[in-house]
Amino acid sequence: MPFPWGLCLMHRSWARPLRGTAPLLGSPARRLTLSAPRRISDFNSFVVRTNTCGELRSSHLGQDVTLCGWIQYRRQSLFLILRDFHGLIQVVIPQDESATSVKKVLCEAPIESVVQVTGTVISRPPGQENPKMPTGEIEIKVKTAELLNPCKKLPFEIKDFIKKTEALRMKYRYLDLRSSQMQYNLRLRSQIVMKMREYLCNLHGFVDIETPTLFKKTPGGAKEFVVPSREPGKFYSLPQSPQQFKQLLMVGGFDRYFQIARCYRDEGSKPERQPEFTQVDIEMSFVDQAGIQKLIEGLLQYSWPTDKTPLTIPFPSMTYTEALNLYGTDKPDTRFGMKIVDVSDVFRNAEIEFLQDVLKEPQGTIKAICIPGGAKYLRSKDFETIKQFAVDHFNQEVSPVFLKTSGSGKSPLTKLLKEEEKSTLIRLMRVQEEDMLLLAAGEHKKVCSVLGKLRLECADLLEARGVELRDPALFHFLWVVEFPLFLPKEEDPTELESAHHPFTAPHPNDGHLLYTEPEKVRSQHYDLVLNGSEIGGGSIRIHNAEQQQYVLETVLKEDVKMLSHLLQALDFGAPPHGGIALGLDRLVCLITGAPSIRDVIAFPKSFRGHDLMSNAPDYMSPEEIEPYHIQVKSPEVTDRKDVKSVISETESSQELVFPSLAKAENP
Repeated sequence: MPFPWGLCLMHRSWARPLRGTAPLLGSPARRLTLSAPRRISDFNSFVVRTNTCGELRSSHLGQDVTLCGWIQYRRQSLFLILRDFHGLIQVVIPQDESATSVKKVLCEAPIESVVQVTGTVISRPPGQENPKMPTGEIEIKVKTAELLNPCKKLPFEIKDFIKKTEALRMKYRYLDLRSSQMQYNLRLRSQIVMKMREYLCNLHGFVDIETPTLFKKTPGGAKEFVVPSREPGKFYSLPQSPQQFKQLLMVGGFDRYFQIARCYRDEGSKPERQPEFTQVDIEMSFVDQAGIQKLIEGLLQYSWPTDKTPLTIPFPSMTYTEALNLYGTDKPDTRFGMKIVDVSDVFRNAEIEFLQDVLKEPQGTIKAICIPGGAKYLRSKDFETIKQFAVDHFNQEVSPVFLKTSGSGKSPLTKLLKEEEKSTLIRLMRVQEEDMLLLAAGEHKKVCSVLGKLRLECADLLEARGVELRDPALFHFLWVVEFPLFLPKEEDPTELESAHHPFTAPHPNDGHLLYTEPEKVRSQHYDLVLNGSEIGGGSIRIHNAEQQQYVLETVLKEDVKMLSHLLQALDFGAPPHGGIALGLDRLVCLITGAPSIRDVIAFPKSFRGHDLMSNAPDYMSPEEIEPYHIQVKSPEVTDRKDVKSVISETESSQELVFPSLAKAENP
């Protein structure tokens, strides 16, 4: 029997509950409601209250109720607003002498104190109804009140419109969690996970299996956290993913595995990365790439929030090479145009010497992007910043070109173009009035990369000036496929490293190249991209022990002893298998429109991996460390960093040429 699904989403207005249902805690922008489900959860079972603050309506008139919650607001000692996770309700403070003790409790309790009230549901006086509140037609006439716990002076108000620094919110995370936005985000996350479990377990026969978090160091990939053991010189590692375990489960015959997996990466200070994060980890036997993609499309469609634009499947697909050529990145944002166009042929016979020199190079090319309305909305200082960014970060020149508007003074290159070349560019780039081009000439990959970055930056600039390019209510999914299996190492281009991980199988058509020209082999890896962010990645795995050993030992030059357990398992009848991992934090962040993944994690770490609430990581005494047979070199400065220094480091580390460049690479 499928799991019950009682919660769905709603937003926009407190006054319009979905299908006549009761609202949960929220704001005009975001909140949760009970849908008309197969079974509605009973929020008042096992507790002392009879009702939640947000569920009462005119249909409850005359009923005696007991409510528990936080005092959100009080006015003139006449009434207060009581809040719980489900919503808000107005409580009338009694004014008669016989209720002096009740009045004293409700009037003297500080804001955000926890109280319990018992009273009768009555109608608000005519003309005093509040159509913006679902409970706005009624109020509670109090009979008794109890102060359950008073609240001391708060470091900030529990209101969404009150501006708070992220560091302050993390320092007092337990207070920040009371906000309607955080309640919305985390309850939505819970609901999505529940639907995913239902889809995988109940509808498609997957088995939810937990895998160890104490493991051994593995080659390649992200850096892993080291955990000391009580055996001298021996250490555990926290796995960056359950990759090896889920492959071993396929060898063990479990056929269909999934896990809401905690993963760990010791990657230091990276924007939008967390040292601990969550993946929806999936593996299947006897499957191909198309099967995995179809499964994930169905999973997302099934678990998608009902207040968002419904998903259309199947998702479009694009090869890695196409993505780089058209968008300059392997995670393109396809919500808007401004694609990269090769204009080399336009300049084959141009009398512009530096362009001719570029085209003579083996990988030389000339490419451009068209910025709609760029001549109208972008300013001279924007052009200078754009050009300087290209030089500083890519050592690449870019030139603005104006073809249908006055702007030659801002672009010397425009003056050098012949009328025939201008006409060809206008036709090829589909230039309209007030449009401008950004043109770059150089090595193919570098030109694509710089134009890909500037495409996003120019989109941000245009939107900041009122141009609508990307609808925040739309969700554009894209499969990116046919990645290279190996890439040259940055530190030594003559050696290869895995483009993703060493267990990825080669493309069926490129298997023969693995032993002759491995740098040309495509992989059976696939990434899922949402609105320009990678939210998942997976592959068909190598299930042949001999091929896996060749990749590790000969191509990657890794010590195969570290993976002897996996190689041995593959030799004992391993089935063909493949899988994928979805980044749950990033997915929920994009769905909710949160500015950071930290806004969809209950207790996240700071930009530098610190827990500002508990001051972790922290020092340990020599006596506590001694059983682990390790020595710690005392730091030169032993004073603990206070919150202000961490805040300063957090903020300064994100200051880049363009603010949007501090946005996430997907975790």
